[in-house]
Amino acid sequence: MSDRAGIFAGEDPFVIAQQWLVEAEKTEPNDPNAIALATVDADGMPNARMVLLKDIEDDAFVFYTNYESAKARELDSAGAAAFVMHWKSLRRQLRVRGTITRENGEKADDYYKSRSLKSRLGAWASKQSQPLSSRGALMAKVAKVTAEKGLNPDRPPFWGGFRIQPVEIEFWADGSARLHDRFRWIRADANGPWTITRLSP
Repeated sequence: MSDRAGIFAGEDPFVIAQQWLVEAEKTEPNDPNAIALATVDADGMPNARMVLLKDIEDDAFVFYTNYESAKARELDSAGAAAFVMHWKSLRRQLRVRGTITRENGEKADDYYKSRSLKSRLGAWASKQSQPLSSRGALMAKVAKVTAEKGLNPDRPPFWGGFRIQPVEIEFWADGSARLHDRFRWIRADANGPWTITRLSP
């Protein structure tokens, strides 16, 4: 771990991930916290979509969504997921695989309150992943929700967070002649000790 210490500083992968995200916030033109979230449905068919990561905790990664969406149903069913973050400006990426739990308490309430009013009302109005007849129908639903919920709506019971507790984290940094640097943290379960391995590019 001594080589390229400025990039792979320390042996706590969550600290490194936080440092990389802070650096990306200075260089990425849009959504440095975007992750490509991968799930599988009940038939084992894979799925992927972009989601905004909202927190890197001491032992988990947290994002928020509609619990009735396709992604949420797949997360609940499988109990596991993976994601990749790619920062083109830094030529780095972070890959994570782990188990899933819901964040459906005070922390989810606080994050919901921090969103813009339009985003909070939109969460109430949108039946995410369900068929929609037209954009006009959606806007009519937003207007109805605005009239019903007012200017300080509570968090919808069908909207909240998911926490990924990793069993595997891999950091990748671009190297000359495609001799990239890859380090993998792996553990048997979400509470176990990490084993760190350098991987061939």
